Amino acid sequence: MAEESITTTLTTPPEKQPSPEESNSTQQVLARETEKATETDPSEAPEKEVTPEEHQQPKVTETETASTEKKELELGDGDDDKSQKSAAEEENKRIPKNLGSFKEESSKLSDLSDSEKKSLDELKHLVRDALDNHQFSTTTPEEEVTIWGVPLLKDDRSDVVLLKFLRARDFKVKDSLAMLKNTIKWRKEFKIDELVEEELVDDLDKVVFMHGHDREGHPVCYNVYGEFQNKELYNKTFSDEDKRKHFLRTRIQFLERSIRKLDFNSGGVSTIFQINDMKNSPGLGKKELRSATKQAVELLQDNYPEFVFKQAFINVPWWYLVFYTVIGPFMTPRSKSKLVFAGPSKSAETLFKYISPEQVPVQYGGLSVDPCDCNPDFSLDDQASEVTVKPGTKQTVEIIIYEKCEIVWEIRVIGWEVSYKAEFVPEEKDAYTVVIQKPRKMKPADEPVLTQSFKVNELGKVLLTVDNPTSKKKKLVYRFNVKPL
Repeated sequence: MAEESITTTLTTPPEKQPSPEESNSTQQVLARETEKATETDPSEAPEKEVTPEEHQQPKVTETETASTEKKELELGDGDDDKSQKSAAEEENKRIPKNLGSFKEESSKLSDLSDSEKKSLDELKHLVRDALDNHQFSTTTPEEEVTIWGVPLLKDDRSDVVLLKFLRARDFKVKDSLAMLKNTIKWRKEFKIDELVEEELVDDLDKVVFMHGHDREGHPVCYNVYGEFQNKELYNKTFSDEDKRKHFLRTRIQFLERSIRKLDFNSGGVSTIFQINDMKNSPGLGKKELRSATKQAVELLQDNYPEFVFKQAFINVPWWYLVFYTVIGPFMTPRSKSKLVFAGPSKSAETLFKYISPEQVPVQYGGLSVDPCDCNPDFSLDDQASEVTVKPGTKQTVEIIIYEKCEIVWEIRVIGWEVSYKAEFVPEEKDAYTVVIQKPRKMKPADEPVLTQSFKVNELGKVLLTVDNPTSKKKKLVYRFNVKPL
């Protein structure tokens, strides 16, 4: 029986061929059934002759067929696979569910409702009176009052800042003004503006770091609690009160510097996507960490309103249910609605809902390497494609090459447990297929990302094939670059 196949084609419109500098331009995506593709009249899409000065983008086709290794799996590893599936289902039962949906409000002032505009105008009037009467603890009448680098009531950026306080207090004007006054007072007591300029020393570069953007342009901040399993780092950070205060100052400084890179103009991105990696986290047994976390949450809740777009918790262990009951009472219902939870088996899949794979670090299922590690072939700007490989199916990525070139690609399947091969099929009928990568059974412990290249000296196509014999769906991620010879 002939295999059924579902095909997705990505192609560059023939009327505009990209230049070498545009070889990674955005591709149009057209989904169609393979059977329908045979009805297309080739004369409707005449080939355009490519001159040496032009570069023609390869055409990509993704095809799904039945796994050729499925029977082997069913005879051998079926019991192990079922036990893994049961473990994953049990894990999902323990993980807290998402606590309500959240859609970020627009930061465009023109999108405000009439009642919201009225509240904003009232707050601005009260802020003007407070400024005129020096109610923000200003030392001199001439001193300008700023917050996160934005001077109050000087331009539209101030309106976006005031909106954060209004939204944090459900547009209750007097409550919003009180919160603003308390925040400015705390900032002066904490000497925030001086703190931003200090050169604080810490060893927390791997604990908290910014990396890439989500699909809507929000910068992404990663918090990796598992790093505190290192006893030396833990004691250096939390062993006494002075160290805990230093930890808090370094985190506030990091947050302030990150906030000042945001866009407070009307319609700009002025929130951050927070990701909290709970893998190997020390847990509730560490009272010093628990105390520092509680203090930090209270400070952020009181003085940094509406700066979190989403708060994602990944690699969540069972004990986090208990941890959440501790920090939950200190969070507003609005903050709770932004939470997203994912266990170890669903972490990468969950991140991909919000962040493109090329923006996600390798350790979290993506393709992006640490900025300190050089990747000469790809950058954050090189978009990746995602394909779901269904249980018992084989996915083939076909890249049709129209010119002599060197093609470089990165490919990974989250968790592997698949077979992978790569080959080049020349266009000439009598030419031999070139094996680039023999079929290789990839294990979870293998390198997370494969980077391969091939010099194409004749027209043809590169085939990347992933065979998933398991009973679990897999996420295939890949991208490629072409360098004309």
